Amino acid sequence: MRNFVLTIAGFDPSSGAGLTADIKTFEQHKIYGLSVCTAITLQTEDAFYTIRWEKIEDVLTTLDILLTKHAVSVIKTGILPSIDYLNKIVSFIHSKYPNIKIIVDPILKSSTGFNFIQDSDKNLFYSILEKCYLITPNIDEAKIITGNTNETAAAKEISTYCNVFLKGGHSIEKPGVDYLYSNNEIVEITPTNTKTFAKHGSGCILSAAITANLALGSSLIEACKLSKKYIETILSSNETLLAYHNV
Repeated sequence: MRNFVLTIAGFDPSSGAGLTADIKTFEQHKIYGLSVCTAITLQTEDAFYTIRWEKIEDVLTTLDILLTKHAVSVIKTGILPSIDYLNKIVSFIHSKYPNIKIIVDPILKSSTGFNFIQDSDKNLFYSILEKCYLITPNIDEAKIITGNTNETAAAKEISTYCNVFLKGGHSIEKPGVDYLYSNNEIVEITPTNTKTFAKHGSGCILSAAITANLALGSSLIEACKLSKKYIETILSSNETLLAYHNV
């Protein structure tokens, strides 16, 4: 039997991001992936058109049924409409299944520029993170969450509430270098493949890979390093915006 993980995210018809990208990633890691849909989007790999959010009551009902049926060890979240929506999801999981590791991929806007979460209750967000295991922001998202224009200071602030994997794809000084903030330590994770191409959904894929590796028993630092190698393989799989997983 394979280990079970679960993704709570949106449906992307291009299958580059969201639920289907997560499931592809889980399968490549030989993990069985369950899914709960938060939104139906209309998008391609290079354009975003519309989004229809699912009711939080339906999300929680589905979540309850799946977690009652299957022993899930790690859960990741994707696109969500609000901080309150995330709070209800995390509070439900934490109250009924406190041993499940929760990974938050804070998708504040799509790669095509569409903004998802509009509210900015930082204190509520931090109280949510205290119930989570890891958050995986890119540099811009870390700055938006904290209001701090320095990504290092922003990541350190967030790490007082939760482990932080700061993605460095947008870094000007050290492009592609990621940092794990955990237990008051900072671990630099450098790229090994420099011949890569931009991919729609790369953030979803990376957080899904970390989810899978944690479920397989890796430590946090091991899971992040292994997932870094996986996303590099994805980014170098072809020159289009859509990733090939089985390479």
